[in-house]
Amino acid sequence: MPEKNKNNGKKRRGKVQMPKLPKNSFWVNLATSVLALLLITSAYTYFTTSSSSAPAVIPISQLATDVQAGNVSSIIVSGDDLKITYADKTKKISKKEPDTALTQTLSNYGVAKESLDKVTIDIERESSWQYWLGLLGPFIAPLLLIAFFVWYLSRQVKGAGMQAFSFGQSKHRVIDPNDKAQKVTFKDVAGAKEAKIELLEIVDFLKNPKKFLDIGARIPKGILLMGPAGTGKTMLARAVAGEAGVPFYTISGSEFVEMFVGVGASRVRDLFHMAKHSAPAIIFVDEIDAVGRVRGTGVGGGNDEREQTLNQILVEMDGFEPNEKVIVMAATNRPDVLDPALVRPGRFDRRVTIDLPDRQDRNEILHIHARKKPLAEDVNMEVIAERTPGFSGADLANLMNEGAILAAREGRKTVAQFDLIRSIEKVMLGPERKSHVMNAKEKEITAYHEAGHAIVASLLPHADPVHKISIISRGRAAGYTLKLPFEDKRMQGKKEFLDDIAMSLGGYVAELSVFGDVTTGPSNDLQVSSALARDMVTKFGMSEKIGTVALESGDGRALFGSGVNGKEYSEKVSSEIDGEVKRIMAEAYEKAEKIITEHRKLLDAIAHRLVEVETLEREEFEGILIAHGVQPKKKQEIDPKPVTVNF
Repeated sequence: MPEKNKNNGKKRRGKVQMPKLPKNSFWVNLATSVLALLLITSAYTYFTTSSSSAPAVIPISQLATDVQAGNVSSIIVSGDDLKITYADKTKKISKKEPDTALTQTLSNYGVAKESLDKVTIDIERESSWQYWLGLLGPFIAPLLLIAFFVWYLSRQVKGAGMQAFSFGQSKHRVIDPNDKAQKVTFKDVAGAKEAKIELLEIVDFLKNPKKFLDIGARIPKGILLMGPAGTGKTMLARAVAGEAGVPFYTISGSEFVEMFVGVGASRVRDLFHMAKHSAPAIIFVDEIDAVGRVRGTGVGGGNDEREQTLNQILVEMDGFEPNEKVIVMAATNRPDVLDPALVRPGRFDRRVTIDLPDRQDRNEILHIHARKKPLAEDVNMEVIAERTPGFSGADLANLMNEGAILAAREGRKTVAQFDLIRSIEKVMLGPERKSHVMNAKEKEITAYHEAGHAIVASLLPHADPVHKISIISRGRAAGYTLKLPFEDKRMQGKKEFLDDIAMSLGGYVAELSVFGDVTTGPSNDLQVSSALARDMVTKFGMSEKIGTVALESGDGRALFGSGVNGKEYSEKVSSEIDGEVKRIMAEAYEKAEKIITEHRKLLDAIAHRLVEVETLEREEFEGILIAHGVQPKKKQEIDPKPVTVNF
C-alpha cells in the first residue's frame, strides 16, 4: 500500500511484507491437524456420550406395566426418547415405537384409559443445539478437519509463490530521518575533517538544491568513500543523511546478487524506484566492490549475474536528472578493483578518501566512545591516543569497550587508565594466555629475545623508541616489544625501513649469540622483515641494483587476467630480486649483531630484569639504558596545530 512521506508529502511505494513460513511446515501441519481432530472428537464425545449418572433405560413394555400400576408421575416425549419420572422421584428413559403416538402404544400394551389419565404427558421440541450437534457432528467433524488441512496447504503454497515473486525486490533497509534513536550527525563522527568538508556540500544541496541549480551547477550524482576498513565510511554516509534530514536507503553490494540471472538488476531497479519516490534521499551501497569489480576479466560470461547487476547500476545512475535530488553514496576499501565505467565522471563524480585517524583525531574518537562510560579521574585520553598509532575508529571503539569489560570483570564501577592501557595490548595482540606457563629455560630465552629487539631499536637512530617490553604471552606471541613513534607518520624513508629490519632481527641475533642456537620464536620476525625487504625492492624502488621501478602492485594482489601467475617480470628479474632481499637481510643482521656484541652487559641486565618482573615500562627501561651509558631517545617538540572544523 502507498504511504505518505513525512518530508515532502509525496507517495512512495512501501515494501511488501512477506509471510514467514514455519520451518518443517509438513510436521507443523500434521501436528496441528491431529490436535484439531482430538479437540473435535473430545467435544463430540462430551456432548453425546452418556455419563455414569445417566438414568436407566427400560423397555416400552416395562413402562406400560409401571403406568398401569400407577407408579409413573410424568412422561416427557422428546422425539422417540421418553423421559420418565416416577412417583418416588426416580428418573428413567425409554424409547417409543416410531410413527406411533405414545398413548396408542401404551393402549396396545394393555394400559387402561383411567391409568393413562393419571400420568402427565408433555412434548419437548427437539431444536436444542445439543440435538443438532449430535445429529450433524459425525458429518461436520471430518469436513472441518479436511478444510483446515486444505487451508494450511494453500497458505504454504501461496507463501512460496509470493516469495518467488519477491526475488526482484531489493533487500534494503531504510533509516527514517525522524528516528532519533538511529540518527547520526557529524557531531557523532570524530576526525575525517577534510572528508566532512567535502560532504557538507552534499548536505547543502539536499537542503537547498535551488541555490545550485539556479547558477547552473551540477551536484555529483555519486560519492565514493574510500579508505581502510573501520575508518567510519558508513558512519559518515549516515551522518550526511542525518544532517540533511532525508531518508537513508542502505544495502550491501552482496545483497544484489542471487543465483538467478536478472534478480540483481531487478533489485537495483526496485531500490532506485523507491528512492526516487522519496526524494530527496540517499542511497548507500556498502562494499560496492562485491558487485562493481572490473568486467571482462575472463571470469563469467556475458550473462554473468554480477555484470548484469553492475550494468543496471550504471544505467540507473545515467538516468538521474539534476532535479531528482537522489544521491548515491558507496563505500569500499578496494577502489583499485572497481570498473572504470563505474567511477568515471557523471557516475561517481566525487571520491572522498578517509585515512586512518591521526593522534588528535584518535583523541576525539576516544572521547566520543567514552560518552556513556564512567571514567576514573586518572584517565588521560591523550596518552591512549599517543599509544595507538595506526588504530582505526573501529579499533578505538573496541579498545574502549574492552576497557569497560575489564573493569566490570574485576567488579569496579569506573574505567581506569590501567584498564585502557591493557585493552590496547589486548586489541593489538590478543588476550593474555595465563594458561601458557613457560618453564625457566623458555622464559630466559624469551627474555633475551625481547631484550635483543629493545636494544637494537634503542641504539639505531631511525628506529622508533621502545615503550614497553613484556614476556607475558598474548595471542600467538610468547612476548612482545612495543615500540611507538613520538608522532604519527605519513611517510617512511629507506633508512627507517633498514633500521626496522635490523630491529626485527635483534631477537634472532640475541638468541644465537647467547645460547648458540635458534628456536622457532623468531619465525614471525623473519617473515615480517623479509616481506618489508621485498617491498623495498619491488614496490618502493629502494634497490640500487633493481633500480627505480615498481614491479608489484601497491597491495600485492594481482587483478583477474593480469600477468602470468600474478607476476609482471621475468625469471631473471625475479632472481635479482631474491638476491637484493638476501643482501638487505644480511646487512641488517650484521648491524644487529654488532650492537648486541658491543652491549652484551646491557642485554644481560635487561633480560635478567625481565625474568624477575616479566614487564618493563618505558621509564624503568630507560633507567637501565642510562645506567649502562646509553642515552634514550628524546621527543622533538613539534606539535602542529590541527585543522578545526565546526559542525
